Amino acid sequence: MIGTGITVWAAFQNFGKLNIVIALVIATIKASLVVLYFMHARYSSKRTQLVIVCSVFWLAIMLALTLSDYNTRSHEMQPGVSRLAQPASSRTFPV
Repeated sequence: MIGTGITVWAAFQNFGKLNIVIALVIATIKASLVVLYFMHARYSSKRTQLVIVCSVFWLAIMLALTLSDYNTRSHEMQPGVSRLAQPASSRTFPV
């Protein structure tokens, strides 16, 4: 219930560019608790724990790449410029 409360509280706060980072940190902590206690990974064999650690490491790599890509994109809207794809022209080309 504490995790849900923190998630709801964070959803109503404005952290600027850190919104996604804070949301991912909260989700990671909650997922870790689920894996460790509800899936009994804390008391499993060393090989299972190694697989879990490698999976978390891989997830960290993917999140780092995602966040670095997110930071390289422009987030400002220019007046009169749509971010959506423009429709193809209705002009037909001769055969």
